[in-house]
Amino acid sequence: MEKITEKLLLEKGSPKTNKLEQIKTLNLSRLGLKSQDLPVRLLSRLQYLERWDLSGNRLQELPKNLELPALRYLDLSDNQLEDVTTLESLSNLEELKMEDNLYITVSDNYKLMVLLPKLRIHNGKDVSTTANHLRYVYTENLRTRIIAVWEKSFCLPDPITAEKMSALEKDFVNTARQQVKFGPSSVSDFTKWRVENIAKEYLHSLTEPKKEPESKEPTDTKENCVVSTPTKRKQTASVDTSIRLTPRKKLRAELPASPVEASPRKSSLRKLETLTQTSAVRMSPRKISQPPSTPTRGQTKPETPRRGATTVRQTKEDSGAQKKQKNRTDADMLSTIKTQQPVCLKPLHVLQCHSKQDSSEDFSTQLWACAFQPVPDFNGTGGGSRLVATCGGDSLCVIDCETGLVMKKYKVLGEEFFSLAWSTVLMSRGGGASAQHCSILAAGGKKGLVKLIHPRNNMAYGEFRASRKALSVLRFNHRQGNFLFTGAYDNKIVMWDIGGVDSQYNYKVVQLLVLEISATPLHICLPPTSPSSHLLTACEDGLHCYNTQLSTNNTKSRSEEMEITFPIYKKEDKYHDYHTIDGLSFLTDDIVASKNYMHGSIYLWSWSRTKAQRPDKKDRTVCAVVLAELQWANTEIPYLALNTCPGRAYIVCGDDKGRLWTYHVNDLQKNSFQTGKPILPTEVLEWPNPVRKGLGQVEGPTINSVAMDPELNYLVALSDKNMVIVWKREKSS
Repeated sequence: MEKITEKLLLEKGSPKTNKLEQIKTLNLSRLGLKSQDLPVRLLSRLQYLERWDLSGNRLQELPKNLELPALRYLDLSDNQLEDVTTLESLSNLEELKMEDNLYITVSDNYKLMVLLPKLRIHNGKDVSTTANHLRYVYTENLRTRIIAVWEKSFCLPDPITAEKMSALEKDFVNTARQQVKFGPSSVSDFTKWRVENIAKEYLHSLTEPKKEPESKEPTDTKENCVVSTPTKRKQTASVDTSIRLTPRKKLRAELPASPVEASPRKSSLRKLETLTQTSAVRMSPRKISQPPSTPTRGQTKPETPRRGATTVRQTKEDSGAQKKQKNRTDADMLSTIKTQQPVCLKPLHVLQCHSKQDSSEDFSTQLWACAFQPVPDFNGTGGGSRLVATCGGDSLCVIDCETGLVMKKYKVLGEEFFSLAWSTVLMSRGGGASAQHCSILAAGGKKGLVKLIHPRNNMAYGEFRASRKALSVLRFNHRQGNFLFTGAYDNKIVMWDIGGVDSQYNYKVVQLLVLEISATPLHICLPPTSPSSHLLTACEDGLHCYNTQLSTNNTKSRSEEMEITFPIYKKEDKYHDYHTIDGLSFLTDDIVASKNYMHGSIYLWSWSRTKAQRPDKKDRTVCAVVLAELQWANTEIPYLALNTCPGRAYIVCGDDKGRLWTYHVNDLQKNSFQTGKPILPTEVLEWPNPVRKGLGQVEGPTINSVAMDPELNYLVALSDKNMVIVWKREKSS
C-alpha cells in the first residue's frame, strides 16, 4: 500500500506534495500500475482528480458508487467492459473514451448519455445533440407511453402495503417492457432498460409525491427559501359534492414534469417535456331562457366592516386639475374608436380540464389566467385565434375554443400556476436557413419558476428561476417578444431577455432590470405605443408607473416614477380600503380600464393626459384623468380581473355569481359624461347553468379571469371552481 501511494504521489510532479487529495491527473500505465492494484479506499481519497487514464487495463467493470466529484475526463479505451451502469456515480464527467471495448454496444453508448448528465464528448465526438434528445425528447415519449399503459390496465392497491406494491411494481414494469415500442430495433435493449427505470420512477411518484415545504410564515435566507401558496381570495360556497360529471373520452396521457436545474443564466437548460392531448370533463351549458338582468343605477355597498382593513391613506390631488376635468366633456376621447355593433355571445362549452387526477368531482381547483394565441400563427396560415391557453392548479392547457378539445396539457406536480403569457421569438434552423418566428408560452406560479413552452412542437423546452417567492403575473413586451416581465410576491418586477431558441432548443436568459415595488404586483400593462419606456403595474396598494427604458449606465434597479390615484380614494374609511387595483387593461392606445377592489365601478381614464400632469417632486402622485365610470357588481371578492378587446371596443369583467359584465364603448358615447352617475353595462351575460342529464345544475362560481380573441369571436372565462367557460359570438353580430 505504501509503495502504491508513493508512486501515485510522483504523478503530482512536485517533491513537496505529500497528499493524494492534491492529485489532478492520473495515468496508471505510465506508473506501471493496473487498476486492480488500487483499492477502493485509496481511490476515494482522490477527490481532486480531474483526468484519469485507465486505458489498456483489461477492466471488466468499475467499482460501484465510486465518488470522484472533480473527474471531468476518463479514458477507458482498450478494456473488456460489459456493464456501463457502474459509471453513473461519475456525474460530472464531460469527456469519455470507450474505444476497443469489444462488448460495448450502441445501446450501452446510449445508456451512458443518459447516466452521465454532463457528458459532451464521447470517443472524440461531440454528442450533445444526441444526448439531449435521449435525455429529454426520447425519455418523455417513453414516459407518455408508460403512463398510457398504467391508465389502461393498472391502479394502486387499497390499502397500500409493501407486499402489494412490490408485486404491482414487478407486474407493471414487465408489462411496460413488453408493450412500449419506440425507436429503432437496434437499440431495443436501451429502450427496455429506459422503460424499466421510468416505470419504477412513475410508480414511485404516485405513492410518494414530492412535497413542498410548508410554513405559515415563510422566511427567506440565502441558503433556503420556503415558498408558500399565497392566499389569492376568500373561499366562496362550494358546489354540492354529490354532482358527478361523466368525462367525455379523448386521448389522455398527462405528463408529470421532472425537476430541472433552476438557473436563470444557463444556456444548457433544455427541458424538452412533451405536451400531450388530454381529456377534459365536459358539461353542457343550458341556453339562457330569460333576458339578462340589468342592474339599477346607483347601487351602493353595504356598510360591513372588512377584516384587516388597512390604515386610511390621504392622497394629495390637484383641485384645479379636478375642476377642469369635471367641467369638460370627455366623449371626444372615445370618438376615435371604430363604430361597430354590439356583439351577441352564446355559451358554447364548459370544461373541467384542470382537475386533480382527472376527477370530475374536483370543484376546488382555482383557475387564474387565460390568453389567446397571437394571430397570425407566424406560419403564413393564421388561424391561431381559436387557441386559448389557461392555467390553474398544477397544469396549463391549450384549448381549441370551437371544438372544446384540450389540444395540449402541461402538468407539473407540486406547482400552482398563477399566470401565463404568449409571445413570439425567433427560432434559428441551422444549415444557413433563415430564422423563423414561433409562438411560445411562459407560465409561472407558486415555485417562482418560469416555464418556457413551444406548444406547436409539443416542447416545454426550459425553465428559469425568476424569484424565490411565488410569481403573481407575467407579461411580454408586444413590440419586442423576447422581453419578459415577471412580478412576484417579493414585491419586485424583473425584466428578462429570454432571447430566441435554436433548432436544438438552446436558449439563454439574462436579467435586464429590477423594479422595486411597495406591494404585490397583480397586473402589468405596457402602453401600446411605448412598451419599452413605461410600465404600469396594478398592486395591492395602488397603481404605479415605472420608467423601463434601458440605459447605458448598467443601472439595473429602478424606483417608482409616479403613483396614479383615483377619486374613490377620497371615500376610504376604517371599513373600506380602495387602494388595491385588481383589474387593469388598455382599451385603446390611450384609454385605460381599471378596477379598484371593493368599488362597484370600473374607471375609464386617459393615460396621456394623466401622464402629462407633472407629479409632485415629493410624493410623486397624480390623479387619473377619468373619462367615464362604468357600473359593475357589488361584491367584496378580490382579484376579479377585467380584460379588453380593442378590436371590438369591448370591456368585460366577471363577478362572484358567474356573470359577465360587458361594456361596448361605442354605446358610451351616447351617454352624458357630466351626470356623475356610473354608466350601465351594455349586457350582463348570466351564468349558463351547466347541467348533465339526470343530474343537478352547477351554481354560478366566481369568475377570476376573462380573455377575448382580437375579433371577439370567442370569449373565455375562468372560475374558482375548476370550470373553463367558452362563449361564441353569433355570426349575425
